[in-house]
Amino acid sequence: MTGACTVVGGRRAGLPSPAGGRRRAAAVIVVVLVDFLVAAAVATALAARAPAGPPDLETVREELMRPSQVVAPAAIEREGLAGRVLCGYQGWFTTGDDGAGLGWRHWRRRDPAAPGGTRFAVDMLPDVSELPPGERFATAAVGADGRPLEVFSSHLRPTVLRHFRWMRDYGIDGVFVQRFVTHLAEPKLLAHDTKLLADCRDGALENGRVYAVMYDLSGVPPGGLGAALEDWRRLRGRMKIGADAAALHLRGRPLVAVWGLGFADRPDYPTAECRALIEGFKADGCAVMCGVPTGWRTLTRDARPNADLPGIAALCDVVSPWTVGRYATPDDVRRHADRDWSADIAWCRERGVDYLPVVFPGFSWHNLHGGRLDQIPRLRGRLLWTQAVEARRAGARGVYVAMFDEVDEATAIFKCIDPPTPALAGQFVGMEGLPSDFYLRLAGEIGRLFRGERSASAEPPR
Repeated sequence: MTGACTVVGGRRAGLPSPAGGRRRAAAVIVVVLVDFLVAAAVATALAARAPAGPPDLETVREELMRPSQVVAPAAIEREGLAGRVLCGYQGWFTTGDDGAGLGWRHWRRRDPAAPGGTRFAVDMLPDVSELPPGERFATAAVGADGRPLEVFSSHLRPTVLRHFRWMRDYGIDGVFVQRFVTHLAEPKLLAHDTKLLADCRDGALENGRVYAVMYDLSGVPPGGLGAALEDWRRLRGRMKIGADAAALHLRGRPLVAVWGLGFADRPDYPTAECRALIEGFKADGCAVMCGVPTGWRTLTRDARPNADLPGIAALCDVVSPWTVGRYATPDDVRRHADRDWSADIAWCRERGVDYLPVVFPGFSWHNLHGGRLDQIPRLRGRLLWTQAVEARRAGARGVYVAMFDEVDEATAIFKCIDPPTPALAGQFVGMEGLPSDFYLRLAGEIGRLFRGERSASAEPPR
């Protein structure tokens, strides 16, 4: 990428000495090399154990589901949601030669009419200026300097760890690591998702952040929810997920999230199956967060008219309604807070259930689905900031920011750049001239708002 941001933690970084730069460059090369060697070793083991066909799931589990060897340098406050800014972390970006063996996932999509048969599938461009050459991957697009635009891979451990350093530097508390239930039966996808989870766990431990597993039910048919519980028990038994110092807890129990129950445009899961999943997690000693539609309580808007949905939500320890795309302007946000968030929070309080509202910076999926570019504008941070202010006014004690890294739908808050040429400006959402780290800094300020360390304001802090 052609962005050249040198801001770290809101301060301009000093230039390294030549000797220090060489040492750091050598260290980065070693880390990246080790990452590739680990991926290659896993691939070799898979091939050796399953020479007659594709790698088997049990081999992936044996190779990658292991406890962490990282020791947190200091105690981590892992209990509770109050005062927290937590992000969703997709981690689904791979490239053709990153060792994952999955190709250009999520960066590109098939298009027979495009040169080479594929085209970009994302609506924002990440700022990779801080990444060393071994973590950058050239695309077919060209920047203003005539060089290829570059992107990253979520399969590389150094890149994931860097993201957690950004969270630490900007005051973001941690993430819900997305784990896709449909991937659990596909060895290569399971391998990537499990490696990602391990890297996120280690990044949280190293940087004093917290993490939790979020099972995304997208694409799972009725009758398939039990796969999430089976996987969780493996993660607990083999990787000791939930038992380490960085695992997010609620009332003394590790928190696990399930996203996708009750949506009108998704499968109609039987009530008994939903209850069995939630009760299974709780029987395993977990607190459970349920990602539900905006209309979960009233059975309107994006929710199925299933009278059992509020009862299913009441079984959980946390309710988190999905609001991405449900409003588009600051005035819409205020109406939503008055009509939905306030009533939702009152309902939850009556039942002793925690509430974690979802906020997002903007939305666009022009390249992914052909919608209008910049469909929900960011308004230079006003949309996200207004959501935080109104959620707090409605009684929320923390927020879920969707998402840390999702450039697919232009909801990412990590470092991104303005499109570097006029042609690309017609294809990608930019930063509206703001610094590439603006939304990371704004997320940190949202955390201060919820902890009572700063007051609300009409305009976002700059």
